[in-house]
Amino acid sequence: MTGIDESRPFLPVNIAVMTVSDTRSAADDRSGDTLAGRIEGAGHVVAERRIVPDEMAEIVAALEGWIADPAIDVVVSTGGTGVTGRDVTPEAFERVFEKKIEGFGELFRWISFQKIRTSTVQSRAVGGVAGGTYLFALPGSPGACKDGWDGILQYQLDNRYRPCNFVELMPRLQEHTGR
Repeated sequence: MTGIDESRPFLPVNIAVMTVSDTRSAADDRSGDTLAGRIEGAGHVVAERRIVPDEMAEIVAALEGWIADPAIDVVVSTGGTGVTGRDVTPEAFERVFEKKIEGFGELFRWISFQKIRTSTVQSRAVGGVAGGTYLFALPGSPGACKDGWDGILQYQLDNRYRPCNFVELMPRLQEHTGR
């Protein structure tokens, strides 16, 4: 069976949303709003939301704080994944990853290709895990946030999704640490 197994009870996860931008504010953060709306609409909890400037140290510090917080299961960011000099989100995420989830970026670009064709090569969307927390970085447009959530994360963050999902693996993410 592939899809949602309605016989299983839904388990909401706590998700932090990070917008990486030098120019956005809470009043005009359309991509952050898109993610937060979809997260809550799916029944999950937006546990925290923050706008962080395009600065490696600040992105890493925010990630490390959320990784250390047992109340945060997942971090989803938007912005800073392009190829310009200020785009450092993937590098910041990779500094904290214990394991990369290669398929996340690959699948995101495949989904994106269906809509924006070859322009998707400019996306450096990444996914990984650290300290038992899932970490995903999406591009900074509302459309990219919709693609990442609607095409991947809404399913993988739903414990009812079959044949497998990220939620059912959460208890095992720190097996190597003995926790």
